[in-house]
Amino acid sequence: MTRFSLDVSPLLPWPLLIVLAVAALVVVALGLLAGQRRGPLLRALALGLILVALTNPSLVREDREPQKDVVAIVLDRSASQTIGERELQTTRAGEALKRSLDALGNVETRVIESDRTDATNDGTQLFSSLNASLADVPPDRIGGVLMVTDGLVDDIPPAPSGLGFQAPLQVLVTGHEGERDRRVELTEAPRFGLVGKDQTIGIRVLDTGDKGEPVTVVVRRDGEEIATLQASVGNTIEIPVKVDHAGPNVVEIEVPTLPGELTGLNNKAVVTIDGVRDKLKVLLVSGEPHQGERMWRNILKSDANVDLVHFTILRPPEKQDGTPINELALIAFPTNELFGAKIKDFDLIIFDRFSNQAILPYVYFENIARYVRNGGALLIATGPDFSTPDGLFFSPLGAVTPARPTGGLTEAPFRASITADGEKHPVTRGLPGGDTSPPHWAPWFRQVDASVLKGTPVMAGNGGKPLLVLSHEDRGRVGLLLSDQMWLWARGYQDGGPYLDLFRRLAHWLMKEPDLEDEALRASVRGRDLVIERQSVQGNNGSIVVTAPSGQQTTVPLEDEAPGLSRAIVETHELGLFKVTNGSLSVLANVGPENPREFQDVVSTPDRLRGLAEATGGTVRRIAADPNGAITLPRLVGMHEAPRYGGADYIGIKRTESSVVRGVGLFPVAIGFLGLAILLGSLLLAWFGEGRRFRRGI
Repeated sequence: MTRFSLDVSPLLPWPLLIVLAVAALVVVALGLLAGQRRGPLLRALALGLILVALTNPSLVREDREPQKDVVAIVLDRSASQTIGERELQTTRAGEALKRSLDALGNVETRVIESDRTDATNDGTQLFSSLNASLADVPPDRIGGVLMVTDGLVDDIPPAPSGLGFQAPLQVLVTGHEGERDRRVELTEAPRFGLVGKDQTIGIRVLDTGDKGEPVTVVVRRDGEEIATLQASVGNTIEIPVKVDHAGPNVVEIEVPTLPGELTGLNNKAVVTIDGVRDKLKVLLVSGEPHQGERMWRNILKSDANVDLVHFTILRPPEKQDGTPINELALIAFPTNELFGAKIKDFDLIIFDRFSNQAILPYVYFENIARYVRNGGALLIATGPDFSTPDGLFFSPLGAVTPARPTGGLTEAPFRASITADGEKHPVTRGLPGGDTSPPHWAPWFRQVDASVLKGTPVMAGNGGKPLLVLSHEDRGRVGLLLSDQMWLWARGYQDGGPYLDLFRRLAHWLMKEPDLEDEALRASVRGRDLVIERQSVQGNNGSIVVTAPSGQQTTVPLEDEAPGLSRAIVETHELGLFKVTNGSLSVLANVGPENPREFQDVVSTPDRLRGLAEATGGTVRRIAADPNGAITLPRLVGMHEAPRYGGADYIGIKRTESSVVRGVGLFPVAIGFLGLAILLGSLLLAWFGEGRRFRRGI
């Protein structure tokens, strides 16, 4: 295809050419005013030709190759398009549209499929995908965009100019009229909460087919049902949820799925509340004074997050001077409050070389034992008194103590070591300096001999005798340290030992910190991978069962990562709440956004895209009238530029008639032999005319 056009490249600047043109008009006008007839016209012709020559006009010949019109078929493959018949409708429509474009001819078809995932919670981003795919196409080659979607698009440009091209947008909407969906919408979702305190979650139940009936709302925390409520559609309700433990508390709020409802995925809302502890309340009860007495106090007071109550017995048992018990302190110590009504307020109780000296009535020890069974934490650091009849084991606390004193006392240097079970336990696994045998720790010189009744000895002392025993007691925890020599580590004797690490881990295990559980199943999300860890001192690892949000179950083997710790990484292909199970343990983990934007509103609609499509001359229409999956597509035609590209039974694309230049020829008109001949001819003609007029005048 050859095209001709005229191009000018002035030899003088345009302002100067304009001045010359004005001067030429003045000369011609003066001649006409003087009554001359032919002379001014001849002068005008000559001057005009000179001005034209100065503009340097050229005849341009372009050899052009026609280009195909580029038409994009955008197939919405977002998560909401997997609902019901929409995915099948989209696939069928895409295939039919491609066949129609191929039949039109001279069309380059680009099929763009959006991502199914919504990991960033930005919703459906069709226009971003469209712009990225057409970035290498000149705007004048784009003949149109055919978009197959449910209409739930979240990156719609506010005006046609935001598209970057001038061509019709034809929207074909999947789904069908009369779709019904019920969903839970979060209005208030706290991210953090104090352990033991309530946090309020606000929700609203929405239903496109509401009939005014109340809706049952079920609330679960970490998979366990904690409340059942009644809610009215459209009204906000507030749900108080107690933060049960430190770390993630996964709260599910679910309403029943209706018959014929689009999906049940958005009938559930998930809120993860990270439990944080307020100031830890610790009760330290010190008995007989000894060199390490202040170690526990110094450790606890050095932590600004600890609220310490210290109860000390300053009189050794062998000192009997007849002083009444009620006169041993300057002020009356509130033992009744501490060991009675307010004992449940403490997060941890520590007994340091305390023996039963009739200071505390047995009822208080019974309260402490009850406190432990109800979920409390108790640490007993013993001394020689533990083996005597006045020792704590022979009080009501003996029922929750994990080891029984044998009556012996070892007083010889020894180095503490980690037992086989201790290598698997998170309290002692990986303690600094514990990777050798014996560990590079300072020696201790005294140990109470005892036999383990229950629990797990995680550290051993002289001759492999139990040194640190950890035990579960109903809902509570007990730690028993069978020596009063840890202060040697604290004072740096022979380079000391990891007393701070050990105590902090021990205290956090006693208070049930999730990261220090000895039997635990954990799941975390890393990108699209589910990272699963199984902590077990008893070696109960085996395989795990992963249940996806869709209900599909997968059995995954665990691989050893460290003593007592195994791990598996599972690649996920769904968004939502996954349940991981191993024996009696289960844990929840949410992949992607907790409440994906894709499923917040899933009822298909032509309204969101109607304004933009019609502004480009395109149309919006549904392609299915019922939920059976059958579709009806309009005819596809090619059209020249028009204000509207569509009618009742057809949609159109614009024929751009674009082409690319393959060769260019340039022929100067005013420069060269022809231009010179015309210019000289005009000058001679003007000169000849002026000469004849001059001779007649003579």
